[in-house]
Amino acid sequence: MYIAQPRKTPYTIAEIAQALQVSQNHLVKIVHFMGKQNLLITTRGKGGGIQLNPAAQQLKLGQIVRTLQGETAIVECNTPPCVFRGQCGLKGILDQALEQFYIYLDQYTLSDVLAPSSPPNSPLLINLVNL
Repeated sequence: MYIAQPRKTPYTIAEIAQALQVSQNHLVKIVHFMGKQNLLITTRGKGGGIQLNPAAQQLKLGQIVRTLQGETAIVECNTPPCVFRGQCGLKGILDQALEQFYIYLDQYTLSDVLAPSSPPNSPLLINLVNL
């Protein structure tokens, strides 16, 4: 969200880290990962920096969150083996809920949440406020 604000010069790790009050070392790892996913354009050297890949603005939010979160399950029943495995339906319900979460997010693109003229009563804003 921070680097989505358009400007003529690229953003730098140091600048973003200071503005967001996060570790530069941690941010380097995040930027590297996001660059490999083609969400960011990174340029080394003098005048280099970080920019949002314009193509990323058309990506579905669910796709972006899935990429950033990885394939981590909400509940892991196998490692270590859960004593209730085979007698519990919670994992299935949570897996379905997570899928519905992604389906809901996929109704929107990154550009939808970056648009400064988003109407205050858009479904996304109403539902986020009601969470």
